[in-house]
Order: sequence, then structure tokens, then C-alpha cells
Amino acid sequence: MALSKNSGRQQTHRHRKIKSRLLPIVLVPVVLAVITAVAMGCFGTARQDKPGSGEAESEPPAGTGLVESALPDALNPTSSNVPAESKEPERTPNPLDSVAQSLLNSMSIEEKIYQLFIVTPEQLCDVSGTVTQAEPAAQTALQRHPVGGVSFFSGNIQTPEQITRLIEDLQASSRLGLFIAVDEEGGIVARLGNNPKMGTTVFPPMGRIGASGDTENALNVGLTIGNELRQFGFNLNFAPVADVNSNPNNPVIANRSFSSNPQIAANMVAACVSGFKESGVLCTLKHFPGHGDTETDSHYGVASSNKTIEELWNCEFLPFQYGIAAGADMIMIGHISLPNVIGNDTPASLSYEITTGILREQLGFDGLIITDSMVMEAITNRFSSVDAAVQAIQAGADIILMPANIGDAVNGILDAVKSGELTEKRIDESVYRILYTKLAHGIIPLPLGEQ
Repeated sequence: MALSKNSGRQQTHRHRKIKSRLLPIVLVPVVLAVITAVAMGCFGTARQDKPGSGEAESEPPAGTGLVESALPDALNPTSSNVPAESKEPERTPNPLDSVAQSLLNSMSIEEKIYQLFIVTPEQLCDVSGTVTQAEPAAQTALQRHPVGGVSFFSGNIQTPEQITRLIEDLQASSRLGLFIAVDEEGGIVARLGNNPKMGTTVFPPMGRIGASGDTENALNVGLTIGNELRQFGFNLNFAPVADVNSNPNNPVIANRSFSSNPQIAANMVAACVSGFKESGVLCTLKHFPGHGDTETDSHYGVASSNKTIEELWNCEFLPFQYGIAAGADMIMIGHISLPNVIGNDTPASLSYEITTGILREQLGFDGLIITDSMVMEAITNRFSSVDAAVQAIQAGADIILMPANIGDAVNGILDAVKSGELTEKRIDESVYRILYTKLAHGIIPLPLGEQ
């Protein structure tokens, strides 16, 4: 089975940390002078139309790559399957800390709040049709609504030349640089791969990659997809799927998952993340705390897992642990309730106990946390745009993906800050993570010509 047409890749270090890709310290004064001089657009609102989102148990075969002992001690489950507590590691000072902080200090509260959102081009432009080129209205909209990023779907992507130009035009209109995101998993969820005009590699479902038993195949998926996305201007992929295909009645994950075996899935996820890291494209583990054991598609209703916390540590959490250890940049938190863990049916995306208590504190993830799409009926059937946005930030999310109404969501967070329901310090925590990540990956451009 030919798994990819990308051969002869160069071997590089696969587990680089974000903060290792830094410019020399001598650039800091120049960077500070350039960035802090930037003037931002004014605060506004926009309406959105509703788009779509995106083997039997066995021991892992020999030679599948990463094994449990490869995890750092802090991420290895203890005998009770809960990681032992560890102290926060000391951070080595680096130039981008002060650059990100200076930029944050220069922003108004409205500008900060907009950075918390990734939206579709249609939401940004407040149009009902499909956006395929950056008309002047789109450029003006970015100045009025300086969102953190834009996510593209199949209808936005027509040809290589068209999507490259659209991305370039949107980036040129953004004062802080945009996350340019897409769902490119391989298999049935491949916005570019399933468009023959794009000429990108067509991968089989990840279940077939996992069944191959070779983590090199998973690494090649991440590396190839990442390299192909970069050539068009994408810098963020909502992949790989880190769910375990643990419930045969699941209507949405199935062979999008690498395996029904949590160890095999974990090995494959870690290798795929390494491939994305090597390509330079940001990757996203999804859908925490695990969508594979649910019997409902959260696009259309409440998705729930009745597993206990011990069962989750033994199965669903394992691929996320391995992905974190491999250096995943972002984790997408799903609209999945865990009633036997937190005692109610609050979606994980709006739950402090799950988002902060488990993902941040117990799994030790310090990267960006993004919600799954907020236009899914698991959210829209129960929460307003305001309530969903405010509760997601209170829970610990850094980025809200595609709120049902961007204007209401932005104004709702602003009102929550003014009333004291949310603090500006809480907003700053997430915006700092966003700015730092953008700086470290060149999304906020640095004066490279000065080197």
C-alpha cells in the first residue's frame, strides 16, 4: 500500500520545542520598536452563518516506535493511573517573552478579546455566500474585527493559486498575523486532499495507518501534510485525531482514529505530531477528553461518555499524553460531557474541572487550548453565543472556534470583564499564549531583513 508520494524527506530533530526557534537576542530592540508602534483597528461586531465543522484489543506489535517508557516521568501514569504531581520547571529567559508582553501591553481590551477567536471567512465578512477571494470588504472587516485567525473549509479552497492568494491577502490585512487553519486529517476529512485540483497527497483513513503497525507511516502523514499546507500559506492544522476508536457505535470518529487499541493510537499520535513539528506547521490534538467512546455526534446533539476517571486514564487520555510529550502545539477540547467524572452534563469545552483541572493541571499541557466549533448543536441547542463564549474562557480555553454569533460572543466577553465576571488578567493569560505562539512561528512577522 503506497501511503504517500512524499519520499526522500530530510531527517531533522523531530521533538523541537517552540521556544527553541528563536531569533538572536540582538533583534529584541528592533522587534520591540516595530511591534509596539503598530496601531490596531476599532472594536465592532459581525454576524455568522452556520457552516459545518469538521481492531480488537491487543498488545502493540513489536517495532511500532514509541512505547510507554518513552514518556517523561511526569506524564507516565502511576499505579493508580493518575500522573504524580511535579513542580513547574524553571523557564529559561528568552527574547520573545518581553516582545510578547510588550505587544500585549499595547493592546486595548477589545483587541485582546478578538484575538481569542478563530472564525470562518464568511463570519468575518458577514456574508451568506462562500468567500473565495479577499474583496476589499474582507480587508476592512479584519481591521474592524482583528480576530486571531481564520479557518477554511472545502468551499473556500478551489485551486492552489486561488487559496494562496486569498491567504496572502488576508494576512496582509491583519495587524497581528492570523492563524490560518484547516481540517486536514487524511481519509474523509481532507479539505485539500479531497480536491483533485489541489494536487496534494491523498492519504487513507488513519485507521489504516495505525493498522500498518509502523509509526514511520504516521510520522510521514504529519510531515507530508504539514509541508503541503505550508506551501499554500496555512500555518495551523486541526489534526491529528487523538481519539481512541473504543465504541463500535460511535457515529463520528470510527477510522478517523488510528486504532481501537489505546497504546497503538498513542504511538501513532506521537509520531504524527513529530512529523508536523518537523514541517513547521502547528498541529492540534483532538477531541479531548476523547470522542471515541460517545454514541452521539456533537454536531447534532449532546455527546457523553459514562467512563470513570480511571477508565479514561487507561484509554482515552493515553494518546493525548503521548501527543503532549511529542510537543503538540494545541489541543481541541470537545463538547463531550463526563457525568461520572464531574457529576453533571456540562460539555468539556465549558467545564473548568475538565479544561483546567484535568488537561492543564493533571496532564500538564501548557500549549494553546481551543474549543471545538461553537456552531455545533451540542452547544447551540443549550447555550447562547454569549454564555458559551464566557463559560469557555472561564473554563480555561484560550481560543473559541467559530461562535454562532461572533459579535455577541465578543461583546459578551467584554461585558463580563466590565462586570467582573471575567478578569482582564484571565484574558491576558490566553492572549499572551497566542501572541507568543505567533511570534515563535513567524505568524507575527519579525524584521528578518535586519539579520
